[in-house]
Amino acid sequence: MRYIGKQEIEDIAVGAALLGTGGGGDPYIGKLMALQAIEEKGPIQLLSVEEVPDDALVVPSAMMGAPTVMIEKVPSGKEAVGAFESLQAYLGKNVFATMPIEAGGVNSLLPFALAAELGLPVIDADGMGRAFPELQMVTFFLEGISATPMVLADEKGNSSLLQTVNNVWAERIARSATVEMGGSVMLSIYPMEGKQVKQSAIHQILQLEERIGRIIREAKQFDYDPIAEILSITNGFQLFQGKVIDIDRKTESGFARGMATIEGTDNYQDQQLYLKFQNEHLLAETKDNVLCMTPDLIAVLDSDTGLPITTEGLRYGSRCVVIGLPCDRKWRTEKGIETTGPRYFGYDLDYTPIEKLMCMEEE
Repeated sequence: MRYIGKQEIEDIAVGAALLGTGGGGDPYIGKLMALQAIEEKGPIQLLSVEEVPDDALVVPSAMMGAPTVMIEKVPSGKEAVGAFESLQAYLGKNVFATMPIEAGGVNSLLPFALAAELGLPVIDADGMGRAFPELQMVTFFLEGISATPMVLADEKGNSSLLQTVNNVWAERIARSATVEMGGSVMLSIYPMEGKQVKQSAIHQILQLEERIGRIIREAKQFDYDPIAEILSITNGFQLFQGKVIDIDRKTESGFARGMATIEGTDNYQDQQLYLKFQNEHLLAETKDNVLCMTPDLIAVLDSDTGLPITTEGLRYGSRCVVIGLPCDRKWRTEKGIETTGPRYFGYDLDYTPIEKLMCMEEE
């Protein structure tokens, strides 16, 4: 157990945005919410998974919707508290702790703001180890844990309690409600016991996010290449380097969808990379080769600073480095690939791990 203060939040925000693979919400918004909460309530207790009692009630908290919407529709924090308190009242049991559902600028940090407001600890774990666009795309689902009962709440004071037959229906109904509620909502979701968290969650993810953020923050001070350091600790690969020359992005059906085209520079001269995304980057390919595919992670970093660039932050002229990281082993199971692999998103590809794709590229 330890306490999280302002500097830790700053670092986690950067690391979460990188592991968020372009999605998970604007890291600046999530950071401000968490920093304000710490300013008002003090440091927040962070627990390891092992410190959670087996019978304790844990409720993850998250934002749902298109990240592009949050640029103009900034949450106040009251939405998350309302969703959480409504679900706690429905369950009739006090919640022991909250945790992130995924890695992402808002979704890694929203639980800290909520925990500070309610005086709860945060657990150092999440349900993805990255970000994915749909509610059933969590390791909790792989272990048979239900997403419902869940509560959605918006900034206008509306809330909705859902109880669905399965997690795919939870996604479909909640997505429709999210569109009607303005394109983004706050959730309390996947209520579970401590023993289920231990079995199904990805452990120590906040620690990794903090470490990544610290590497990027200290790079200039200690004169090292932050991207090389990040690839070293994540067993990742550099996929491409270049300048964004086209970005086709639209918000539809509650998602930010599109493709970015990056023109190669330096060692990638005379090549183009195509990045396809649905909130998160899902596929990176050139004209001739696939370089990385979901569920492995694809992140876009600023060439000069190493700071991650989200899908809504991609701009024409941005100079960037694209990296790929191997996903958690839970996603490489048959059910994991069925749930988050390329064919689920409509790409006519069988999942190939990034390590194998990189070997093929070198050949």
